[in-house]
Parts: sequence; C-alpha cells; structure tokens
Amino acid sequence: MTMRQKFVVFAIVSIIAVLLCSIFWRPALWSLIALVPIIIIGVIDMIQKRHAIRRLYPFLGRFRYLLESIRPEIQQYFVESETNGMPVSREFRSLVYQRAKGARDTRPFGTIFDVNRDGYEWVNHSMAPKHSSDETHRILFGGKDCKKPYSASPLNISAMSFGSLSNNAIKALNKGAAIGGFAHNTGEGSISPYHLEYGGDLIWQIGTGYFGCRAPDGNFDADLFSQNANRDEVKMIEIKLSQGAKPGHGGILPAAKLTKEIAEIRGVPMGQDVLSPSAHTAFSTPIEMMHFIKQLRELAGGKPVGIKLCLGNRSEFLSSCKAMIDTGIAPDFVTVDGSEGGTGAAPTEMTNSVGTPLKDGLIIANNALIGCGLRDEVKIIAAGKIFSAFHLMRAVALGADTVNSARAMMLALGCIQSRTCNTDHCPTGIATQNPARALALDVTDKGQRVANFHHETVANLAELIAAAGLNSLEELQPKHINRRVQGTDVQTYEQLYPTLTPGCLLNDATIPDDWRHDWNAASAKSWH
Repeated sequence: MTMRQKFVVFAIVSIIAVLLCSIFWRPALWSLIALVPIIIIGVIDMIQKRHAIRRLYPFLGRFRYLLESIRPEIQQYFVESETNGMPVSREFRSLVYQRAKGARDTRPFGTIFDVNRDGYEWVNHSMAPKHSSDETHRILFGGKDCKKPYSASPLNISAMSFGSLSNNAIKALNKGAAIGGFAHNTGEGSISPYHLEYGGDLIWQIGTGYFGCRAPDGNFDADLFSQNANRDEVKMIEIKLSQGAKPGHGGILPAAKLTKEIAEIRGVPMGQDVLSPSAHTAFSTPIEMMHFIKQLRELAGGKPVGIKLCLGNRSEFLSSCKAMIDTGIAPDFVTVDGSEGGTGAAPTEMTNSVGTPLKDGLIIANNALIGCGLRDEVKIIAAGKIFSAFHLMRAVALGADTVNSARAMMLALGCIQSRTCNTDHCPTGIATQNPARALALDVTDKGQRVANFHHETVANLAELIAAAGLNSLEELQPKHINRRVQGTDVQTYEQLYPTLTPGCLLNDATIPDDWRHDWNAASAKSWH
C-alpha cells in the first residue's frame, strides 16, 4: 500500500472514528478542528503536480520543504563546521535546485570556500574581458569517415537507462533536451518509447548486453542495430567499454526493477537480475574494436560513433591508439568517465577503489591522442560529477570538448539523494519502476526544470569565458585554471599537467621518458 493510499485510509478511518466517539462523548467533535485541515492539505498535495514528494507523501512530505526553506542557515552551519573546507556536494546540490526552478542563484557574503586551503581552484579573469554573447557554443562531432556530423551543446545528459530510471523520468529528461537543444544519452538499456516521445536528440549507448541490438544468444545483431541507429532522433552511437561507478564490471538491473516492458525492450527474461557481461563479445582486441566501430558507422549511415570508458592502465588506452593508427580507423569521440561517477547498483569496492578519477583520466586520454597525432580527429567527452559552469570549464581546460552530467540532471528532476535507487522505493518517482511512484513525477514541470538548469549553466559558462577574455570555448587552455598546491605555491594546469607535443609518441627519439614504458608495452593486437 502506497503512502497516498494509506493517507486516504487514515482520513476515512479518522473521520468515522471521531463521529462514532462523538455519539458517546460530544467534545470529541472538537478534534475535527485539527483533523480537517490535515486532510485538506493532504488532498491538495495529492492533486498538485509540482512536487513529487508531496504527491507521494501527502501532508508528511511538507516537512521536507519546511527544512528546505531554512536550508541556507543549515548549510552555513555545516560549512563552518567542516574542517576540509569542501562542502561541494551540498553547495552544488542547492545550485542545481535553484537553477532548475528558475530561482535566483546569486549568493550573498562571498564564497563559501576557504580560498587559502590547498587544492582550491579558480579561473583568472582578464583586465580586458569580452562581452558575454547570447550565442550558444556548439561543438561539431564527426571525423573524416563521418557523413552525418552532429553539432552538440557543451553540456548534455549523461547515460541513464530506462529501467534504472522510471518512464516519466526518461520522458522528462528527453523533453528537457528537446526544449534546450542538447543531447540525451540513453544509457545501455536501449531506446524505449519514452526516449522518443518528445523527439530530443539521442546518443544511443551500446553496452556489453547489446540491448536494442541483441540476438537471442545475447550477441550483437547487425540488423536490429541498423533499425534503431537510423532513427532520426539518434544523432550519435556510443560503445560502452566501462563506466566510472563500476569499471571492469557489467551493468546491473536488479530483478525488483525489471518489468515486462523493460524485459521486452532489452530482450531478456523476467524474474532475475539483468547482468551485462563485463566485456564485449563483438570484439576482443583493439584492432577488432576499430573494425567494429567502422561497421557501426556504416550501419548507422555515417553517424558519429565513439567509445566510453573509465581509464585503467595507460598502456591499454595506448593500445587502442595504436590500433587507430594501424587500421586508419578512429572513433569520432571518446567519453572519459571518472571513477567518482555514481549508480544505484554498484558494488561498494568498485565504487570506492577501482578506476581512474575524471581529472587524471582526461589528462591521460587527451595526451595520448595528442601524442599519437589523433586529437584533431577524435573529440573527448568528460563525465563525472559535473554540477556547475566552472566544473565544465575545468574539464574543457584539461582536454574535454563537451561534458555529460547525470547527477545534476537527476537533481534538476527533483532527486533528493535518498540513496534508494536500487530498492525501487525512490521517494521522488525518478529511480523506480513502481507505477504509483513514477506517476508522481510530472513530465511537463520536470522537463522544463531540466531545460532551465541546462540553459542557466551554459549561460554562466559563456560569462566565465567572456570574463577570462576569451571569445569561445575552443580558446580555453590549461593555463587559464589555477590551483593552490600548497601554501603560497599556486600553479596553473599548464604547469601541473604538461601537454605532450603533437605526434611525439610516433618517433622513438621524441617519446617522453615517463611515457616510454607504457608506449612500448602497448600493442594494437591485444590489450594485455
């Protein structure tokens, strides 16, 4: 029984009980003075569409918003109490909520961060700043073999599958993407009807389970792939090798969240956890992967095809680069997922202790592609706890062309981080397959909130670029970001993370010493 049903039962039983008691004791009727307002408030909560929590938890849900109304005071208390000076999660969660709701996101009394602490980062402004342009920054994806390049927003929705998220959550995300003109990554759970309802641009992710292009034996089906890949809504294809939340581990959809509809979309049996293999069966070597990329690009009519991975051994990524050189085939993009990424179904050890963090992964991928002379052909997408325009700017300075965000987009939908994603009891109707809970999420309202967050964040990115004296995102370089290393020692990203010379890995005489071992260990024929 849902809380909505429990509230209705409570209201009916309470009124009957009061009336029965009043037969024997007339003063019992006075209790209606307190009872009736509660019931009226609960009914209002059930019929309103703006707040999913109030719809799911009539009357009781209002206590959450009461606490939210005094959040600035509570936040400041905890900020002052924290010793490391990094209340990032709380601060940026509030920022996302404000922008999604269209509320004022300015902040009085200066920064909450301790600017003197080690690790503090900032961008320098210019004494000759530019005027911020209303023109949206776009980045063109598509290498030499791509016939249908895609012009992408600098900020897009990261991979979240239908199955992990509810139907209404998927629809709201896609509606937001359609309103704002940015891309929505499907996640590895395939393309559902809810991804298509509003016509937002899609990046179709192909995981090791090959959902949406899966043969009865679980292997890749070229015909099914072609059917989905040639949909007008699909703008790019992404082959998922690994993800930051659980690198080296296949995808997980708990049986509790597997419905008949999801099973049909994915082509899997009911009644058991949906466990994707840890590795692909369509290829097993770097060279085979390049030929698979070529095959998918041809089957998709020339649309951009890329790979997504959380960086592991540097030599293995270099093996992929050597395969690009040897075959003359390269992905149109590489999505670098940081190990700090999240999911509702990741083993704790995988989440906490496996994989390369986003910053380090970006540095490796960017330098490897530059050193192999491939960077101009292959774009880089960054994913991993991107909340603000500065986070986006910082990722671009380290080598990304665009970024994907999952957590911030979920917060824009109304996620309160209850951490019940894997139980099917999400209190906001986002990460659940319970129809009653999913119905509480209003697609029209939440879709607009997603679009609001995207618009405001990209607008703030344009302001940061202009403040730095730059005309476009492409002009941003590592030298523009500063980091307090220790005490008064401040260095730029250019000093901290040196960039390789283009093509230096292709000549034995110019290979940097700290790259030589991994370069020599890398092979286009094997990752091991």
